[in-house]
Amino acid sequence: MNTQLHRSTRTDVALAAVCVAALILPMSFSGGAVVTPAIGRSLGGNLSGLAWITNAFMLPFGGLLMTAGALADRWGRKRVFMVGVGLFAVASLMFTLAPTLAWIDLLRAAQGVGAAAALAGGTAALAQEVSGSSRARAFSLLGTTFGVGLAFGPLVAGVLMNAAGWRAVLAAPAGVAALALLLGSKSLRETRAAASGPMDWAGAATFTLALVCLTVFILQGAGWGWTSPPAVLLFAAAIFGFALFVHVERHSAAPILDLSLLSYPRFLGVQLLPIATCYCFVVLLVLLPLQFIGVGGQSEICAGITMLGLSTPLMFAPTLAVWAARRYSAGTISAIGLLAASLGLLWLSGCGPGSGATPLPAMLLIGTGAGLPWGLMDGLSIAVVPPDRAGMAAGVFGTIRVAGEGIALASVTAGLATLVRWRLDTLAIGPQQARPSLAEHLAIGDLTGAARLGVSMGTLRDEYAASFAVLLYVLAAVTCLSAVLVFFTLRRVDPHGKG
Repeated sequence: MNTQLHRSTRTDVALAAVCVAALILPMSFSGGAVVTPAIGRSLGGNLSGLAWITNAFMLPFGGLLMTAGALADRWGRKRVFMVGVGLFAVASLMFTLAPTLAWIDLLRAAQGVGAAAALAGGTAALAQEVSGSSRARAFSLLGTTFGVGLAFGPLVAGVLMNAAGWRAVLAAPAGVAALALLLGSKSLRETRAAASGPMDWAGAATFTLALVCLTVFILQGAGWGWTSPPAVLLFAAAIFGFALFVHVERHSAAPILDLSLLSYPRFLGVQLLPIATCYCFVVLLVLLPLQFIGVGGQSEICAGITMLGLSTPLMFAPTLAVWAARRYSAGTISAIGLLAASLGLLWLSGCGPGSGATPLPAMLLIGTGAGLPWGLMDGLSIAVVPPDRAGMAAGVFGTIRVAGEGIALASVTAGLATLVRWRLDTLAIGPQQARPSLAEHLAIGDLTGAARLGVSMGTLRDEYAASFAVLLYVLAAVTCLSAVLVFFTLRRVDPHGKG
């Protein structure tokens, strides 16, 4: 009896360790958007350097997640988790000394590497600690924690920014990471795959390079021109890289991605959930603070408080989804949530800068809608495949989620810049040679910087608002289409993934 109680307590502490890490990793992503304008004022730097404050974190985080999962199976899941959290903590502390924007971007990349190792090692270790229905509940809690970190990052960043400055925002996660290290060292068992085979370095390299090429193409395409030689070359390299990755995985003795997982239709349906929530929810966690601060003129803490409209529903919507799943299928609940989020996006399109309308009701609807699939998708990711594939399925799902966030943010930011540029060209606003720079400034909410190029703030605010409204129409359409696909792929799946 005592042994069983001790095992249960250790498992609870292990879950807490992984959840603490899962809280600060996405919080660092969403909170970074709040401090970007302040970093620009303090350290200067060009628009590209400021954009990479977010992108430098997300690219290695998403690109290395599957690789880190494969290494965890071979080198030890607890070891990879501890090294990842440790690297994340050290990089966070070094922000207190970073002298230039280039150093900020470099440290953000180091944070991303640590985040990939921490999340991959932590989820793999957790999968060994729990099984059956307990595993589904644990991973659902992990996903909810991840969502809370994403959602409340802007508020926490605003409070810290107001109290101690932007360096405190970037350095503060080190203290929470230390808690995750302490809990993990006491509770996690060291485990490895029984027969993992040699490391699939070719698969890891081809996937990472393909993802880097695709992300940079999306980020730089609007500035270079989508048909310019560098953009075309990067896009071709991305397509070739992904094709080569598939070829490598088919012939690898121990692939980092078992392509047979793709033969499970329900597994593919589950992967749509993080992609859909990226486009209806996650991108707003970055774009809206930039809009509120840079275009609306709010302070960082006021922007963080306003963002509560988007984040508060994640405190109750996932639990509501789990309760509803007792009677309805995962596909039905998720589709209803995504349809609600798409309606919220349409509502938000009429609440832009200068409209006089409050965005809070629309943000609440979006957050509630996105929170419904969020409460189910982590548990579903491992429940819709055979038990012996659960670890890899969790790794694939994590990669889709994190890499999807990076690609979604890059594509949506590029899309906003393209829409702004199109309106400036169509209406002949500003000097022709200055329009690309005007579009880039407005896409990251830098209204003051754009006004220095010779166009009035009122005109720029109007063009930004009109472009952002069109962008929200597109996001609403993507979310609505995702709802339909999710319904038909998961309509017979219950909360435990059984069809």
